[in-house]
Amino acid sequence: MSAIRSRTVSDALWERVAPLVPVRARPRGRTYQRKPGGGRKPLEPRHVFEAIVYVLRTGIQWKALPKAQFGSPSSIHKYFLAWKRAGVFVALWRQGLAEYDEFEGIAWRWQSVDTGTVKAPLGQEAVGPNPTDRGKKRYHAQSPGRRPWNPAVDTRQRGEPA
Repeated sequence: MSAIRSRTVSDALWERVAPLVPVRARPRGRTYQRKPGGGRKPLEPRHVFEAIVYVLRTGIQWKALPKAQFGSPSSIHKYFLAWKRAGVFVALWRQGLAEYDEFEGIAWRWQSVDTGTVKAPLGQEAVGPNPTDRGKKRYHAQSPGRRPWNPAVDTRQRGEPA
């Protein structure tokens, strides 16, 4: 079996994904300032999906996508957000889950939740201050060789003379 490259999508996977991808259509009754066909051409959906899979498999940032292979990272990310809003990835997840259930079987009656991913609303009292504030000293010691700061008055309003 050949090694799967990070940026390729098999034909079998694309056959399952292609029906879920929304088709871009121009709104009816809308007038455009430019000539028809002006502007940038839309990217091929399979090419966009390959770029999204590449980001998911490698874990790189969107802006780090190889421009020579996939084109503009901003365009790919724009497609990703549009497909996310359209529910493409949720539908793909459900389809994969149903297929796995058919092959292996999922014990739907017995499920557990990892408590590391769930907030503990009452756990704040036990941990103390925020982790970024735990190392801060509340009362700083006086620096050696410097005179202590003792104001003549406890508080004063800005409008009052000293």
